[in-house]
Amino acid sequence: METTMKNSRLTPRFFFISLGVIVTLITSVSSFLVLLFESLNKNFPDALNSVYQYGYNSYNFETIRASLATLIIFFPVFIFISYLWLRESKEDIGQHNRTLRKWMIYLILFLASLLIVIDMVTLVRYFVSGEITTRFIYKVSGTLVIAFLVDFYYSLKMRNVNFNSDKSKKGGFVIGIISIVLFFGLVVWSFAVMGSPAKQRAWRLDDRRVNDLQSIQYQVINYWQQKEKLPATLSELADPISSFSIPVDPEFEKGKTYEYILGADKSNLSFDLCATFMEDMPKGWQENNYGGPVIPMMAVEHFFKYLSLSRWWSKQFLGS
Repeated sequence: METTMKNSRLTPRFFFISLGVIVTLITSVSSFLVLLFESLNKNFPDALNSVYQYGYNSYNFETIRASLATLIIFFPVFIFISYLWLRESKEDIGQHNRTLRKWMIYLILFLASLLIVIDMVTLVRYFVSGEITTRFIYKVSGTLVIAFLVDFYYSLKMRNVNFNSDKSKKGGFVIGIISIVLFFGLVVWSFAVMGSPAKQRAWRLDDRRVNDLQSIQYQVINYWQQKEKLPATLSELADPISSFSIPVDPEFEKGKTYEYILGADKSNLSFDLCATFMEDMPKGWQENNYGGPVIPMMAVEHFFKYLSLSRWWSKQFLGS
């Protein structure tokens, strides 16, 4: 009698394992779809939703980086927790735990289906608004594959109460292998679209150099407006009152520095700013889903030409 009462209890261990499966599964599915969609957006940019950018705008990949990091952490955790859940389910877990298992599977199917339906509605909405057909097909295909895997796996567990059956084991093994292959395939492809961590760091360093040069440009112009002459050296720009200090190259310890050269025409209206960049400046259509449009770097050149500072650093940096 005591054994029966004990087996019929709802154990905290099984409850939290089941909760962990739900949380990690939904997080993995959502991050997988976000990563897939954003990688497709970057690989097949749509001019309707993009701006033509010319610069080291590595932050454009922030959504990919965030979803990639989430997927890399949560998917292995989901695999591990699912293993614990299956091991617990194969034992005599009691009536209350079996009821919890059934509710959990229904909840997973409901939440996954709701997520898929919302994604499909969004995709169709973009398609009827003129979405690129190629990436629309890829997005729909990826969404349907994920929906099929989740629905098939947990429907199989629902139909086969005995998790030790050969049909349940084979079906779960096949779905697991497919999921792992899709996981590694998407991670590798997203890195190919975004670039390696080393390249991302190089772009961020170059972006820092661009910001530093722009800061120096502003100070040089401000100096010229106040004194009607250009500074002979950058050290003249240092102002302890305004707390402005001359920016240094982020890799100055490697001997890289910013160079300031007055114009050779001696007109006192031109100067050059030079820096050593690690990567070629990328350009092309980039979709920006989390902020306003980014002003192309070439517009800065025309602005300073309008101020008669024609040479500055565009010759070395923009190659114009």
